[in-house]
Parts: sequence; structure tokens; C-alpha cells
Amino acid sequence: MTRKMILSVSLLLVIGAANAQNLQLHFDPRHTLCGNDVAPVNYLTGTFEMFKPDRWGTTFMFVDFDFNFDKRNIGLVYGEIAREFMIGNFPLRPHIEYNGGLGLVRGTSASYSIPSSYLAGFGYPFRLGNFFMGTYVAYKLNAFPKNSHDVQWTVTWTANLLKNKLSLGGFMDLWTENKNLTGEGDLTGKRLILLSEPQIWYNLTSHFSAGSEIELSYNFVNKFTESRFRALPTLAAKWNF
Repeated sequence: MTRKMILSVSLLLVIGAANAQNLQLHFDPRHTLCGNDVAPVNYLTGTFEMFKPDRWGTTFMFVDFDFNFDKRNIGLVYGEIAREFMIGNFPLRPHIEYNGGLGLVRGTSASYSIPSSYLAGFGYPFRLGNFFMGTYVAYKLNAFPKNSHDVQWTVTWTANLLKNKLSLGGFMDLWTENKNLTGEGDLTGKRLILLSEPQIWYNLTSHFSAGSEIELSYNFVNKFTESRFRALPTLAAKWNF
């Protein structure tokens, strides 16, 4: 499960693009790097992203497909969709978002649902040098067996350099959630989770790019049993429509 936000709201508002969609294919070698504790196999992840601004605001969504089930079939589908609203010249923009997905357990007939998250807050786009940035702070309801009432802070960035031959992008999420997801037992308190996925792309043409993404995380992989930092890179290709 990954989270990707390469096209920042601010960039597309500034340049006035009508629509933006892309397909990505990532080779993820996390089994080779970390063993069975993180993943039973290396696998491919396909991602579809869409961004669309309109007169009332912007819509962003993506869907990940992990080909990590038996015979390299799809074993996990995860998606997010977010909407920000413009209110005249008011600098803050109301932000709403939904996250969730479904998965299969490799080598078994078992399946599971990735708990849904519902977010509501305010976003703010800005520019920092060559980088077009966006950030938002939101209340987050994690729909675990016992609901977890939390907060999330997100920063996104994107930049085109070297006469548009090199593109940088990515996001950083920082959020809280209950240590005790079921409400049973005596465990109390919150855990803090960090997830960031910077990407680098070399644009071979206006449509085709090759590059890499690095998943940087703390408390995210095997977050129920450990507190540690991980860096998991991919090799990737992208087609911009």
C-alpha cells in the first residue's frame, strides 16, 4: 500500500492545465531488501493517477494495484480520492478525502479490508523557488473496529528542472492513530506514523518517463509489532496522457 501525490494542486492551478492523468508501473524489491517480515515476494505495482481542476476547486485521485498474490495476480487494491474547494480569494481551501482498499493473503483463500479513513480539513497551495507546494491539515477518522479520532498533516511538492527533462515530486504524510485498534485489553494511547514517497523522473519524451520512488516510513510497515524507519526504493516507468 502506498500513497502517491505527484501532481500538486498548486502546480496545476498556476499553469492552468485542464486535466492530468498518468499510469505508472513500479518494480518493488522489498522482499530482496527486507525479507519475509515486509513482503513474501518482490512484486509490481500499477498506479493510475488523475487530477482535474474546475471553476469550484480541484479533484485528485489514485488507485494502486499490487501484483503480489498467487501466480502474480492482483493481491491488493488501494485508492484515495480528495477534493479541495476554492472560496473566492480566501487562501485556505476546504479539503475532504477518502482512503480505503481490499486485499488477499498470498497462499490462502483469506481476504481482508483495509480500514477506511475519512478526512476533513483545510489546504493551502504555495510556491517555494522552483517547487510548487501544497499542504493541508485535517481531522482523520480511521474506521478500525474501535474508531480512531486523529489528525493528519500532509505536504506535497513538484518541480520540473533542466528544461523539463527532470521532474521531482512526492508527498509526506504525518498522522496519528490508536495503538489499540480493537478496543480490547489495556493498551492505550496513540502511535505516530510517517510516510513519504519522493519520486524522480527523467522525461524521455513528453509522454514517457523513467525513474524511481523511495518509500520512507516510520511505524508504517509492520506497524502493529515494531517501531522503526524503513527506506524502500522502486524502479519505475510512467506514461503521461
